[in-house]
Amino acid sequence: MSTSGRIPREFIDQLLARVDIIDVIGGRVPLKKAGREYMACCPFHNEKTPSFTVSPTKQFYHCFGCGVHGSAISFLMEYEHLEYPEAIEALARTVGVQVPREGAEDAPKRKRKDPNLYDLLEEAATWFQAQLQQNPSAIAYLQQRGLSGEISARFGLGYAPAKGNLGRELRQYSEDKLVASGMSIRNDTGRVYDRFRERVMFPIRDKRGRVIGFGGRIIGEGAPKYLNSPETEVFHKGAELYGLFEARSDTRKLERLMVVEGYMDVIALAQYGITYVVATLGTATTPEHIRQLLRLVPEVVFCFDGDRAGREAAWRALENALPELRDDKEIRFLFLPQGEDPDTQVRSIGKDAFEAQVASALTLSGYLVAGLKERFNLSTKEGKSRLLNDGLKLLATMPVILLREQILGELSTLTDTPLEVVQRHLKKNSAVEVVPIYNQVRIGDQDVRRTPIRHAIALLLHNPILVALADSPERILGYDLPGTSLLATIIENIEENPHIHLAGLLERFRQTEHDSVVQRLANWRPETDDEDVIRREFSDCLQQIRRQSRQKQLEVLLHRGQTQVLSEQERSDLAYLLLQDYKSPGA
Repeated sequence: MSTSGRIPREFIDQLLARVDIIDVIGGRVPLKKAGREYMACCPFHNEKTPSFTVSPTKQFYHCFGCGVHGSAISFLMEYEHLEYPEAIEALARTVGVQVPREGAEDAPKRKRKDPNLYDLLEEAATWFQAQLQQNPSAIAYLQQRGLSGEISARFGLGYAPAKGNLGRELRQYSEDKLVASGMSIRNDTGRVYDRFRERVMFPIRDKRGRVIGFGGRIIGEGAPKYLNSPETEVFHKGAELYGLFEARSDTRKLERLMVVEGYMDVIALAQYGITYVVATLGTATTPEHIRQLLRLVPEVVFCFDGDRAGREAAWRALENALPELRDDKEIRFLFLPQGEDPDTQVRSIGKDAFEAQVASALTLSGYLVAGLKERFNLSTKEGKSRLLNDGLKLLATMPVILLREQILGELSTLTDTPLEVVQRHLKKNSAVEVVPIYNQVRIGDQDVRRTPIRHAIALLLHNPILVALADSPERILGYDLPGTSLLATIIENIEENPHIHLAGLLERFRQTEHDSVVQRLANWRPETDDEDVIRREFSDCLQQIRRQSRQKQLEVLLHRGQTQVLSEQERSDLAYLLLQDYKSPGA
């Protein structure tokens, strides 16, 4: 596989050795010394009692509440919502080093986002804002919609005049750049002209606050009423949420996010002090939207109009949400009265009454069951059967969490079907257990049997110094048991870099075939800090691994001896294994 443009593994090792995770996390989350480690309330889920620990010796963080853990790189990816290379670059800047790229000089590079597009879009936003100040009709429209000058400035609202002049104002950028940014269109004859004209402009920002696109609302008659930027290198409608940057700017630790359908709803609610609101960008709520929201807050509320279109949009959101659910997250649905939207509703009843409605919004489980009951006649066996059939198809997409079991129980009661029958039919629907991507490393120990090899790997991850007690990688591979390949690879990595710590090992296995297993086993923290006890545990694991390997070889030879004549070497091996088995009873 080509490594062109990739960050060398050795550089990541050196970077993690130079960076102190206490400085990285402590600069963003208040840490308190607690023995050898530091503690805080977890920044990734809502809690009152601190369960988030940071180890300076392992350069590793772990939350006992939600299970999130990792290195300084992982923390920046989660906390700052950066991509993997961006997190490495951010860490490198803190110690003043350049990030090298393998094959960067002569190999073809993967296409990266053009920084010039961000500059172009930022300048376009500034120009639109200046145009708004010079257009009384646009200002009058915003005033008519009840928006103050202060809230308009906060969201950077602007105006695209009827006669497109943006291209002339940004003439330092080529026509190709203007088209690539989505600000201009090239017609069939090759002429380039402004995409947005005679519209109030809503800049759309990414999670870092950079302008990535625009929404334009026409003033007066015309179609379409709203026009969005097209898909570009920096703008992807299915992955972005309008107002998210502004919501996060208002408060570092959001407890709730509400999803609405329009830009104006976001701004109107913010004007009334309801600042935790975002909107999809002219698309239905996507799984990527939901993953983003659930990474940020413990509670998400979807707000829809109460008409048929609103109900259909809500059901699509529910279907997309089910595979992403976790027991420590909550999703609710708020349906407004017919003819109302969040903008008109908050102006009609005020902030307190609106937030009371939000707080009492229908739970996801309540909406799911109510939606099924509306569709089928529960007075007949056939109706109950059809409801149960549709309900189980939905639940089959959910991860195995407590909420799923609770809904199963409710469907069992509702349809007069024994719970064991409901559970049996659910298994038929669930060909593959669905687990959210971001939740794969948070599966509790009870879900994975603790074998000697897995226990040895967990101990070695947390205490790389134990490698001095380990057998050679070649000998480990010779044991030919499930997991010996990974154990041997970890030993090789530690021998290659004797000063590596847990965080460095996690990064070594990122995006490899062993990634999810290593992440999961990193959750198996030793129950003691006593080095002698840990060494004895590790030695005992190795002893058990050797016994299991001998037992496996013994069983193979005994079975072969029943069907064919063993060779002289095989007879010798069998005698040796029987002797070893006799010396080591209770294997």
